Amino acid sequence: MSHITRFDHTGITVANLDAVEAFFVTLGLEVEGRGTVQGEFVETVCGIAGATCDIVMLKSPDGVRLEVCTFVTPDNIPSPTDDLANVVGIRNVSFEVDDLQAAVDAVAAEGYGLVAGIGEHEGMVKMAYVRGPEGIVVSLFQYLGQ
Repeated sequence: MSHITRFDHTGITVANLDAVEAFFVTLGLEVEGRGTVQGEFVETVCGIAGATCDIVMLKSPDGVRLEVCTFVTPDNIPSPTDDLANVVGIRNVSFEVDDLQAAVDAVAAEGYGLVAGIGEHEGMVKMAYVRGPEGIVVSLFQYLGQ
């Protein structure tokens, strides 16, 4: 018996909520909503006394949701932003795109670039890692021949 009924969202904690929101909007996500959470609920869930978070919920065209939040209190704690793919932890969020080069060019125009290069696998898919604000790695892939 499965306890899971559906995938709801992925959450990312950041320092600059506006910059990360703009990055994902550039890629094609849309803002579903914004808000602030504080008090007993967030303190209990996060285990951080006095926690207050600003949150933006983003949605992909197919309905997958990405929650991006920043802590108003207490202060955010920075983490390394240049980890390689072999560092243990959540490696990236991934999105299918219609035109990989156009997506890479769009984020490059905002000052974000490739982690390495654009790879092609057996003539079926092209993929690249893009490092966005605060070191967030986004995997972008395009199926070929569709």
